[in-house]
Amino acid sequence: MTQTNPATPDDTTRHTARRHTALPKARTLIEALPWLTRHHGKTVVIKFGGNAMVDEELKAAFAQDVVFLRHAGLRPVVVHGGGPQISAQLDKLGLVSEFKAGLRVTSPEAMDVVRMVLAGQVQRELVGLLNQHGPLAVGLTGEDAHTMTATKRWAEIDGERVDIGRVGEITEIDAGAVRALLDDGRIPVISSIARSADDGHVYNINADTAAAALAAALGAETLMVLTDVEGLYADWPDSDEVISQLTASELEKLLPELASGMVPKMEGCLHAVRNGVTTARVLDGRVQHSILLEIFTDEGIGTMIVPDPAGGTAHDEGEDS
Repeated sequence: MTQTNPATPDDTTRHTARRHTALPKARTLIEALPWLTRHHGKTVVIKFGGNAMVDEELKAAFAQDVVFLRHAGLRPVVVHGGGPQISAQLDKLGLVSEFKAGLRVTSPEAMDVVRMVLAGQVQRELVGLLNQHGPLAVGLTGEDAHTMTATKRWAEIDGERVDIGRVGEITEIDAGAVRALLDDGRIPVISSIARSADDGHVYNINADTAAAALAAALGAETLMVLTDVEGLYADWPDSDEVISQLTASELEKLLPELASGMVPKMEGCLHAVRNGVTTARVLDGRVQHSILLEIFTDEGIGTMIVPDPAGGTAHDEGEDS
C-alpha cells in the first residue's frame, strides 16, 4: 500500500504565504461591495480629457475602467473632447490656436479640423480601445439623432461680449439614442459637436459642458470629469490641499476665483447637481484607474460636488442668525 508523504514544513509555509498574498485582494473586493450595490444599474457619465487622452498607458487604463463599470452593472456613457489632438492638427495645418475665457476660438476652417479630429480620430481610437474587451462601444457625435442641438456662444471678458467663432452653447438634448444604446448593453462614446437649428452650422461644444448637459438629461447618478489636477484646490497656488467635498452653493461662491481652464469644468458640475444628478466629481486623470478608485473605495479621490441640502446650504446652516 502506497502512502502519500505528509506535507513538509516548506510546503505549509508556501501555502500560507499564498493565502496571505491573496487576502488584500479579497479585502479590496469586499470594500467595493457596498459601492457595487449602491451604483448597480445607475448611469455614469464620464468626461474623458487631459493627459488621459494622450498617454498610451492612461488610455488603456481608462478603457479598462469603463468596461469594468459596464460589467459591474453600471451604465457608463463617455463624452470626449480632443484639445491636444485638435491643437496638434491645427499647428500642422498652420492654423492658430487661441483661447478666450477658457474656450477655443473656432473659425469655420478650424471647425472642419475639430469635426475631423473628434469624430474621425479621437472617437475611433477610444471606441477601438473599449472594443478590445468585447463588442460594447458605439460612437456618436452630438449631431447624430439630434442628440445635441446648439446655438452660437459668445464669451464674456471684462464685461464685454466677445465673438469666439463656431463655439456653441447647448440648447437641447435628445437622449433617446443614448438611452437605446444603454438599454442594449452598449457603451455610448459621444463627440462634443452639435448642429444649430437656427443657422445649420456645426458648432464646437466644450466637452465639460456637453457631459454635464447629457448627465442631467439622462438623470445620471454621477458625472465624472477627468482632468490634469488632483481636484479643486482650497487655496491655490498657496496650498495644494484638495477639497474633498462641497455643496453646489459653496462651489458657486468659488467660481469667480477659479482659473479660466477650471471654470467650464466646475460650471458643468454645478449645472449637473442642480439638474438632478446626484453627485459630480472632478478626478485626476493622470492617475491610473482613478475612476475605480473614486467609485469603489471608501476614501475616493478628487473633489465631489453634491446638491445643496434641503432647507438651505451647508454653509447657511452653520451661520449664526
